[in-house]
Amino acid sequence: MRSLALGLHAYWLDSQPYDAKLWDRKTMRHVLLAVDGSPASDQAVRLLAHLPHRDRLELTILTVIEPVYIHGSYAATEMIEQVNSHARELAEATHANVCEKFDGANVLIHHEYRQGNIGETIVQAAKELNVDLVVVGATGRSQLSRVLLGSVSDHVATHAPCSVLVVRPSGLEDSPRPIRVCLGYEGGEPAKRAIAEIGEIPWTSGTEFHVVSIVTYLLGVYGELIHDEQSVKQHDEDLKESKLQLSDVASDIRTHLIESEHRGESLVSFAEKNGIDLMVVGETPRGNLSRFLLGSTSRYVLRHSPCSVWISRGINTSRRSEQVSQSEMASS
Repeated sequence: MRSLALGLHAYWLDSQPYDAKLWDRKTMRHVLLAVDGSPASDQAVRLLAHLPHRDRLELTILTVIEPVYIHGSYAATEMIEQVNSHARELAEATHANVCEKFDGANVLIHHEYRQGNIGETIVQAAKELNVDLVVVGATGRSQLSRVLLGSVSDHVATHAPCSVLVVRPSGLEDSPRPIRVCLGYEGGEPAKRAIAEIGEIPWTSGTEFHVVSIVTYLLGVYGELIHDEQSVKQHDEDLKESKLQLSDVASDIRTHLIESEHRGESLVSFAEKNGIDLMVVGETPRGNLSRFLLGSTSRYVLRHSPCSVWISRGINTSRRSEQVSQSEMASS
């Protein structure tokens, strides 16, 4: 399994001003991988293992079991115990499978077993463990998650305090070809954080990297769509800057400027036509009530994209500052 034992590495930006000290130190990243033994969960494991990393990775494997409530006799209680026992056995088997996938990689693995609502419990664990990234499959074992993405994956992507990678199968895992990555780039702060974050992954040679910028039309007096030449020029400059930023980590970078009425639809369409494996979109870190909604583009891409989606949200400031302090103490 060493061919998959690559792991994940990413630095995370904060909404605060750039701090070179936080970036120049090599620190361990902490990823929370939510698994349930389903095919979608296995896809998440395989994609995570497929992504390269430079430094040591701390990986927490989280299994969440929804409580079974049956009111009645002793037989009902015994049935619940049997269900819980089976769930724990499945969790241990899944944990062993993940460890096998990362055999030989520079990864420190922990295992957490919790009970509760799946989406809420994953988000709570992300907060308590102070992780940098949550990885989940697009669907899971629960009946609700089979009906809509707007259950576990959507809840985690909306409420997690950190970046979230929602994994869908794209055929990459069963193919020798390099990964195809698309970054939706709009030139604003969320996009800049996303490009810096994804740019810290040492992509292997051959990685097909697309940077797509969507220029929306102006709306005329009578509702007609008007070409915005000034906006086109600005987006073109942003694309040139993004290509320069990624040039150290990816050799095959292709930029695309698309004029459209809807950013989300255009990104999804691009992913479909180009066989993209991973779509990356920047999302403004949110607080309080505003975190109950993803931005319109992020939400649309998350729910309609045919591939995996990385919602880039930014750095975990408290964790990063703590790691830098520990590193400075160790070197003094």
